[in-house]
Amino acid sequence: MKLLVSIAIGGAAGALARHFVSQQMMHWLGTGLPWGTFTVNVVGSFLLGVLAETFALAVDASAALRGFLIVGLLGSFTTFSTFSLDVALLVQRGRIDLAAFYIAGSVILAIAGLYAGLRLVRTVAG
Repeated sequence: MKLLVSIAIGGAAGALARHFVSQQMMHWLGTGLPWGTFTVNVVGSFLLGVLAETFALAVDASAALRGFLIVGLLGSFTTFSTFSLDVALLVQRGRIDLAAFYIAGSVILAIAGLYAGLRLVRTVAG
Protein backbone atom coordinates (compact mmCIF):
# COMPACT_ATOMS: atom_id res chain seq x y z
CA MET A 1 0.00 0.00 0.00
CA LYS A 2 2.86 2.40 0.80
CA LEU A 3 4.20 1.96 -2.74
CA LEU A 4 0.83 2.78 -4.31
CA VAL A 5 0.40 5.89 -2.19
CA SER A 6 3.93 7.01 -3.06
CA ILE A 7 3.24 6.57 -6.78
CA ALA A 8 -0.06 8.46 -6.50
CA ILE A 9 1.53 11.40 -4.67
CA GLY A 10 4.39 11.48 -7.17
CA GLY A 11 1.90 11.37 -10.03
CA ALA A 12 0.01 14.36 -8.69
CA ALA A 13 3.25 16.32 -8.21
CA GLY A 14 4.47 15.39 -11.70
CA ALA A 15 1.19 16.41 -13.31
CA LEU A 16 1.29 19.77 -11.58
CA ALA A 17 4.92 20.27 -12.59
CA ARG A 18 4.07 19.39 -16.21
CA HIS A 19 1.24 21.92 -16.21
CA PHE A 20 3.47 24.65 -14.76
CA VAL A 21 6.30 23.99 -17.23
CA SER A 22 3.91 23.85 -20.18
CA GLN A 23 2.29 27.15 -19.21
CA GLN A 24 5.67 28.85 -18.74
CA MET A 25 7.02 27.61 -22.06
CA MET A 26 3.86 28.77 -23.85
CA HIS A 27 4.24 32.17 -22.17
CA TRP A 28 7.94 32.44 -23.06
CA LEU A 29 7.98 30.92 -26.56
CA GLY A 30 4.42 31.12 -27.85
CA THR A 31 2.10 28.45 -29.18
CA GLY A 32 3.49 27.82 -32.66
CA LEU A 33 5.14 24.63 -31.46
CA PRO A 34 4.15 22.65 -28.35
CA TRP A 35 7.26 23.76 -26.45
CA GLY A 36 5.89 22.67 -23.09
CA THR A 37 5.52 19.04 -24.12
CA PHE A 38 8.88 19.15 -25.88
CA THR A 39 10.55 20.55 -22.75
CA VAL A 40 9.05 18.13 -20.25
CA ASN A 41 9.95 15.13 -22.41
CA VAL A 42 13.59 16.21 -22.75
CA VAL A 43 13.97 17.32 -19.12
CA GLY A 44 12.09 14.27 -17.85
CA SER A 45 14.35 11.94 -19.82
CA PHE A 46 17.44 13.66 -18.43
CA LEU A 47 16.11 13.36 -14.88
CA LEU A 48 15.27 9.69 -15.44
CA GLY A 49 18.87 9.13 -16.50
CA VAL A 50 20.13 10.88 -13.37
CA LEU A 51 17.83 8.89 -11.09
CA ALA A 52 18.40 5.53 -12.76
CA GLU A 53 22.17 5.86 -12.53
CA THR A 54 22.06 7.28 -9.02
CA PHE A 55 19.95 4.37 -7.82
CA ALA A 56 22.18 1.89 -9.65
CA LEU A 57 25.51 3.27 -8.40
CA ALA A 58 25.11 5.33 -5.28
CA VAL A 59 21.77 5.23 -3.50
CA ASP A 60 19.93 2.19 -2.19
CA ALA A 61 16.47 3.72 -2.46
CA SER A 62 13.34 2.07 -1.14
CA ALA A 63 10.67 0.81 -3.52
CA ALA A 64 8.42 3.62 -2.29
CA LEU A 65 10.99 6.29 -3.14
CA ARG A 66 11.70 4.79 -6.54
CA GLY A 67 7.97 4.53 -7.22
CA PHE A 68 7.40 8.11 -6.15
CA LEU A 69 10.19 9.53 -8.31
CA ILE A 70 10.26 7.31 -11.38
CA VAL A 71 6.74 5.93 -11.85
CA GLY A 72 4.77 8.73 -10.22
CA LEU A 73 6.67 12.01 -10.63
CA LEU A 74 8.47 11.41 -13.93
CA GLY A 75 5.75 9.14 -15.30
CA SER A 76 3.21 11.94 -15.11
CA PHE A 77 5.70 14.73 -15.86
CA THR A 78 6.68 13.34 -19.27
CA THR A 79 3.90 13.36 -21.80
CA PHE A 80 4.36 11.10 -24.78
CA SER A 81 0.63 10.59 -25.11
CA THR A 82 0.26 14.36 -25.35
CA PHE A 83 3.22 14.35 -27.73
CA SER A 84 1.28 12.07 -30.08
CA LEU A 85 -1.74 14.36 -30.02
CA ASP A 86 0.47 17.40 -30.64
CA VAL A 87 1.95 15.72 -33.73
CA ALA A 88 -1.52 14.90 -35.05
CA LEU A 89 -2.66 18.50 -34.53
CA LEU A 90 0.39 19.90 -36.34
CA VAL A 91 -0.26 17.52 -39.26
CA GLN A 92 -3.95 18.47 -39.34
CA ARG A 93 -2.92 22.15 -39.52
CA GLY A 94 -0.81 21.29 -42.55
CA ARG A 95 2.45 21.91 -40.69
CA ILE A 96 4.25 18.73 -41.72
CA ASP A 97 7.56 20.59 -41.42
CA LEU A 98 6.96 21.46 -37.76
CA ALA A 99 5.59 17.98 -37.06
CA ALA A 100 8.76 16.39 -38.48
CA PHE A 101 11.00 18.76 -36.51
CA TYR A 102 8.99 18.12 -33.35
CA ILE A 103 9.16 14.33 -33.73
CA ALA A 104 12.87 14.22 -34.50
CA GLY A 105 13.80 16.83 -31.90
CA SER A 106 11.74 15.22 -29.15
CA VAL A 107 13.04 11.71 -29.72
CA ILE A 108 16.70 12.65 -30.29
CA LEU A 109 16.92 15.17 -27.45
CA ALA A 110 14.99 12.98 -24.99
CA ILE A 111 17.39 10.10 -25.61
CA ALA A 112 20.35 12.49 -25.46
CA GLY A 113 18.97 13.86 -22.19
CA LEU A 114 18.81 10.36 -20.73
CA TYR A 115 22.42 9.68 -21.68
CA ALA A 116 23.51 13.08 -20.36
CA GLY A 117 21.90 12.24 -17.02
CA LEU A 118 23.62 8.86 -16.91
CA ARG A 119 26.97 10.46 -17.76
CA LEU A 120 26.54 13.24 -15.22
CA VAL A 121 26.03 10.79 -12.39
CA ARG A 122 28.89 8.57 -13.56
CA THR A 123 31.18 11.58 -13.65
CA VAL A 124 30.13 12.89 -10.24
CA ALA A 125 29.99 9.47 -8.58
CA GLY A 126 33.06 8.07 -10.38
